[in-house]
Amino acid sequence: MRHSLLVLALAASLAPAAQAATPNDHRRIVTLEAQVKALQAELLAMKAQLVAVPQQAPSIAQVPAATSAPASVEAEVDALAADPAAPGSAANTGVDALAAAPGSSGGGGGNAFNPAISIILNGSYAHHSLDPASYARAGFPRAGEGGGPGPNGFSLGESEVSFAANIDDKFYGQLTAAIGSEDGQDHLGIEEAYIETTALPNGLSLRLGRFYSAIGYLNSHHAHTDNFFDRPLPYQAFLGGQYGDDGVQLRWIAPTTTFLEVGAEAFRGQNYPSGGAQNGGLGTRSVFAHVGGSAGSDNEWLAGVSALKTRVAGGADGFSGDANLYLLDATWKWAPQGNFKDGGVTLRGEVMWDRRNGVYAEPADPATVLAWDGQRRGAYLEAVYRFNRTWDAGYRYDRLWGNAALPVGGFDPFRHSAELTWRNSEFSLFRLQLSRDTPAPGATDNAFILQYQTSLGAHGAHKF
Repeated sequence: MRHSLLVLALAASLAPAAQAATPNDHRRIVTLEAQVKALQAELLAMKAQLVAVPQQAPSIAQVPAATSAPASVEAEVDALAADPAAPGSAANTGVDALAAAPGSSGGGGGNAFNPAISIILNGSYAHHSLDPASYARAGFPRAGEGGGPGPNGFSLGESEVSFAANIDDKFYGQLTAAIGSEDGQDHLGIEEAYIETTALPNGLSLRLGRFYSAIGYLNSHHAHTDNFFDRPLPYQAFLGGQYGDDGVQLRWIAPTTTFLEVGAEAFRGQNYPSGGAQNGGLGTRSVFAHVGGSAGSDNEWLAGVSALKTRVAGGADGFSGDANLYLLDATWKWAPQGNFKDGGVTLRGEVMWDRRNGVYAEPADPATVLAWDGQRRGAYLEAVYRFNRTWDAGYRYDRLWGNAALPVGGFDPFRHSAELTWRNSEFSLFRLQLSRDTPAPGATDNAFILQYQTSLGAHGAHKF
């Protein structure tokens, strides 16, 4: 608005000046025209970026140089007087800036579609009183990459490299590769690789490719955004840490002042808790809904309900049959005047119900097949207090409820965890975590973990 008023004022001032015919007056007119057109170019570029980049703010490298005012108006005047239509002149700056803006369909911006590249380096030192290799959770067979504790000693953990950019004026794309080490062997895998629409009407968006499901709260978030070193027990037991797969997602955001989104997904069903891409490669389906808003200037909240239905054949935990998972999640944040970076409190909890109907084959003895028809549950609650931009501390309690009628038994594992995090900036942190895990009767795993994490390059803003 301020730029628009200035443009109008400058334009109005050209009218009386145009009546004079002296060389000095003519030079002033040309100067004012250059200033007006430079401001118009800036406004055009800003509008193009706002429309074209709904997913991620552009990095410094992506912002076209033409969006800034000329370094020397006098030099611009000389160029304009020589050739008002020159590509670098103020008269043509608006066209160049719009063509170079990310997401535009013009071909003049060579840097407009260069992807933002980010690298997350994540390492740790851990000591567990129980041997992680023989760790067993009663009632909840270990499955998936994140289904249990990590190794003792130093570990590179899982780092990631991400590329993200607008593809054109209608699509956005992202690829995230995970680099990890297991049993001394390095491996590279694709966490996410998808395209997403940016121009569908009425709040709709469509995502295609490989991505993390939007069920629950934590599942769609990359692990480096978590407040704790590892995922809560329900995520480990029911989702193998995190569920991602190849598929399609349709999401709708309502045009209301209160945030409301609903969506549905269809996946191949290759990964745990699915198994083997059943039903012709459409083995898993899910639905989700989230609602959120603010309460005054100090509080923000988000709540959701989700469900995942899958068909399993020879699952990693020995189950085959129909599996349904239901989730409830809620998050509340408080900070003075809503300034969460400088301090505040975050409370978060999720509840999961796992309902299965099928058979269970003991991994150690596949010939032994037992009926599995029953329900298990899990929940966690965490609280994190951020003292300032540098320090935060948190506590988490997570628990699982087994089912004595099922072949895997009925013990209820639980765990207490406490963390203290120091951030030198938003790009680096060191975290100390202590936990006491009781996975089985008479078994206790006391864990000490020191984690370091850094972020290199341009990284998109994290979700709420």
